[in-house]
Amino acid sequence: MAKNKEIELKVKLDKISQQHLSQLQTVVNKINGIQFNIGKAEAQKHEMLHDLALTRDEVVLMQDMLKKEYGSFDVNLKDGTINWPKDEK
Repeated sequence: MAKNKEIELKVKLDKISQQHLSQLQTVVNKINGIQFNIGKAEAQKHEMLHDLALTRDEVVLMQDMLKKEYGSFDVNLKDGTINWPKDEK
């Protein structure tokens, strides 16, 4: 009572087809390009965060200067009016 079993034999190849190789190379190159662009964007982000920190430092320095020069750094940015508290005018 032996059961018939089909055995599928495949030839062991040394290489994939040129079409599959081309498709694989395209996908891997796309991944590499995306990763490169992510790295570039992260470097730009780092640079921008550094610039932001430097600019915030400038604001602190300007606040100190305005406080010494005018007694307050609370200024209307549209017209330069000092925003004195109601009881200190």
